[in-house]
Amino acid sequence: MALTSLTAISPIDGRYRNKIEVLENYYSEYALIRYRVKVEIEYFIALCRLPLPQLKDIDSALFPELRKIYNEFSVDDAQRVKDIESVTNHDVKAVEYFIKEKFDVLGLEAYKEFIHFGLTSQDINNTSVPMLIRDSIKEAFMPVLNELVDLLNSFAEEWKDIPMLAKTHGQPASPTRLGKEIRVFAYRLERQRALLEQVPISGKFGGATGNFNAHRIAFPEIDWRSFAKTFLNESLGIEREEWTTQISNYDNLAALFDALARINTIIIDLDRDMWQYISMEYFKQKIKAGEVGSSAMPHKVNPIDFENSEGNLGIANAIYAHLATKLPISRLQRDLTDSTVLRNVGVPMAHSLIALHSTLKGLHKLLLNESAINRDLDNMWNVVAEAIQTILRREGYEKPYETLKALTRTNATVDATSISEFIDTLKVSDEVKAELKAITPHNYTGF
Repeated sequence: MALTSLTAISPIDGRYRNKIEVLENYYSEYALIRYRVKVEIEYFIALCRLPLPQLKDIDSALFPELRKIYNEFSVDDAQRVKDIESVTNHDVKAVEYFIKEKFDVLGLEAYKEFIHFGLTSQDINNTSVPMLIRDSIKEAFMPVLNELVDLLNSFAEEWKDIPMLAKTHGQPASPTRLGKEIRVFAYRLERQRALLEQVPISGKFGGATGNFNAHRIAFPEIDWRSFAKTFLNESLGIEREEWTTQISNYDNLAALFDALARINTIIIDLDRDMWQYISMEYFKQKIKAGEVGSSAMPHKVNPIDFENSEGNLGIANAIYAHLATKLPISRLQRDLTDSTVLRNVGVPMAHSLIALHSTLKGLHKLLLNESAINRDLDNMWNVVAEAIQTILRREGYEKPYETLKALTRTNATVDATSISEFIDTLKVSDEVKAELKAITPHNYTGF
């Protein structure tokens, strides 16, 4: 069968393709080849600017034409690279030969051997992959995360005055406000977003074993380490890892994957809480004509968006965990396990994006049900016990905690009336009694 959204093995390329199609610009085979071409071209231009003696006569007016090779890189170009690879059986060498063909067209035949000069394939891969990950986070992931944070903050503002019974250990606890509880998630995401943005994006660039052996033997007078640092920084926009083997240390990528996983974990927490609030009827869900909630029970409107999000985030975090723990480990100066693992970096990003869109969809379907929230508050006057015993402590009342414990830890009904009658029995001033009677589950919400 031809590959379509119906025949794809992975749901990323099948059922959910429309949600993550943007990622093909970063994680597809085409995209990886395009980033490799960019590194090779920019490296050649940097050698010209150095300049290497053999390249000093190249007119800088040619640089825009060279950059067109990756700026206008097409799927047909990628296919040409794959055709070359079918002969070379080496993906990065195929890129080099592809660029040499382009040099023939530009009349640069005499300079072709300075494409990929002194490099190993990992100098290309370990700069291309960090660049594409950086760009995908900035251009594809971060906008959707920002949308989620903004929506949560708007809900926090909208619901800031809605009192709500809190639950600790699943049991009724001191009341809170709905907006504040939503703000907790926005705050957590904001903090982790800031940490994510602080993780350095770095790459390896130093030849076959990281020592610039070939560069130094050919041109010993050039400070290749300084050149590489400037090249990665200014031409590629990433940091250079100064001490490496043949491959990147991957420590910064591991930190990046951990940061992304922490963001996902917070969203899982959000998904589960929203699921629970819907179960408690604090929210109803908007009904869309024609949609079916259950194949058997016509009345149901299931919180499927939050469930979908939670499931996809679990898959993403499992892969992020493997990436973060596997990539920094390599036998001696390198083994090839990182190569096949790195080809999957787009998978957790795709599942994360699917989840973000699902969470957003679920949040947009929420309908506040204040009557259910107020019902629970009105049925749980026990929760003002903390407030009463705290004021009694202030007043020097003997054993205030034990006094309230005896009242509230009972199967008898505790309501506004019984609380009021209890207050009347206390040996405190009328002013304090009035203060205590003014406390309700609706106004005992703190800041």
